[in-house]
Amino acid sequence: METSSIPQTSTVLKTLLRADFTTQWRNRRAVILTLIVPVIILMTWKPLIKVAGGPFVLSNSIVLGLIATGLMGYSNSIARDRDKGIFQRLRVAPVPSWSIMASRILVQLVMIILLTTAVFIIGNSVDKITLSPGGYIATYFTAIVGGAVYLSLGQMIVGRIKNPETVNATVRLVYFLFILGGMMGEIFVIQYPQFKVVADIIKWSPYGTARTILAAGMEPLKWNADASMALLATIGYAAVFAFLGIKWFKWNTK
Repeated sequence: METSSIPQTSTVLKTLLRADFTTQWRNRRAVILTLIVPVIILMTWKPLIKVAGGPFVLSNSIVLGLIATGLMGYSNSIARDRDKGIFQRLRVAPVPSWSIMASRILVQLVMIILLTTAVFIIGNSVDKITLSPGGYIATYFTAIVGGAVYLSLGQMIVGRIKNPETVNATVRLVYFLFILGGMMGEIFVIQYPQFKVVADIIKWSPYGTARTILAAGMEPLKWNADASMALLATIGYAAVFAFLGIKWFKWNTK
């Protein structure tokens, strides 16, 4: 009588990663579009470099890319695969449930690194923005922390909403609100600094805290108490969104 052995977790994770990266490659047009958005913002905001500085422009560009990755990319792919029954079939297989989501998140972390690298390259070649070696390393770390906020927010949305079309419409609306309230709000605050209440709301929003730690990470020597508080707030946002996303998530649409 033959007995089937349960595959090792490392083997399962490698297989899932290979499949998820293959899917990502097949959807490379969407990946390219995700990378293009922050690059376009970076190039169009070039006049603001003299006013607000290079880290301000770079950090805003990266945050917009993180939002697109976590909301437009991650949540839509989860909703689509759940609707197709892919998660349900994977759960029947002898694999840990956590490894299914871990594979998806690891792919998105690679996307965050690619996104940050693309912004660095364009920022250096087009806008002549350079950072110290420590600044580059710290920015990768803060980009991952900031990206965790939007990945967990995407997880919360797809956990609460089952219909993939509704998920798509919701993340587009949230994305638009972040752009309107974050990016446009930052420009408004620069032009009208007397509106301190508006500035504080933007500063401590998920957009603002992620932008703050990114900008501070680009200049590690200027890291201050505000940056530390923004880091704690960013981690707090990610923890709350992740908790709700895990609590609400269903593996099928029934």
